[in-house]
Amino acid sequence: MKVKVIPVLEDNYMYLVIEELTREAVAVDVAVPKRLLEIVGREGVSLTAVLTTHHHWDHARGNPELARLRPGLAVLGADERIFSLTRRLAHGEELRFGAIHVRCLLTPGHTSGHMSYFLWEDDCPDPPALFSGDALLVAGCGSCLEGSAQQMYQSLAELGSLPPETKVFCGHEHTLSNLEFAQKVEPSNDHVRAKLSWAKKRDEDDVPTVPSTLGEERLYNPFLRVAEEPVRKFTGKAVPADVLEALCKERARFEQAGELRQPQARALLALQWGLLSTAPNK
Repeated sequence: MKVKVIPVLEDNYMYLVIEELTREAVAVDVAVPKRLLEIVGREGVSLTAVLTTHHHWDHARGNPELARLRPGLAVLGADERIFSLTRRLAHGEELRFGAIHVRCLLTPGHTSGHMSYFLWEDDCPDPPALFSGDALLVAGCGSCLEGSAQQMYQSLAELGSLPPETKVFCGHEHTLSNLEFAQKVEPSNDHVRAKLSWAKKRDEDDVPTVPSTLGEERLYNPFLRVAEEPVRKFTGKAVPADVLEALCKERARFEQAGELRQPQARALLALQWGLLSTAPNK
């Protein structure tokens, strides 16, 4: 199983997953279809399906054009709001692409129909892969827009229970700011400090910080560490879902403060992508 990481838009990732024996490929979260098809052609693979994590424009907007360019392409996801959806998936459903197994995991919170995808191959030394969209980011998670804190906690707990060697391919490059927030939550966490130093170097070199692994995430991602005493102390809460809810609120304040520090840059990006009008939420 080969994964091509494809940066697009302001800070999104889409992915091409290739089964190297059959040269069959599936795409995840297609935002820029022509860019994807360039890579499909260069790799010499047959694109058979699109897995969409959720309906937001920056994860699904490329589906209609891709479906037009590739008639018969399967567009799969768990939310009827996904553009050009051909089949709605259910929690726990399993798919197969060549030797690659896909387990569909409904992970509501960011959106009510958010689906994450767990991929593996039998009898293969390579670790499995998780395509988590906005449910789980490197050192963070997406905003809780359509679900409750309890739902998001359950979603993250399910993802966090996957094998520690699982590679995490998320939907956005938010790692640096996520780690800066994680350091605020746990200033004495050496894993946060080391990962932040690493992420700053990656940012300077303009290279992706994905993938991480679930084992790593459990060491520095505060949203997977809601049972840890330093995180509970930071939020002043004890019940895991309450800790998560408080973390999300503090993360929103932290992000807002960061935006206020860079208003001109943020405004220019917003104008470039039309975000000052009525674009849907990320």
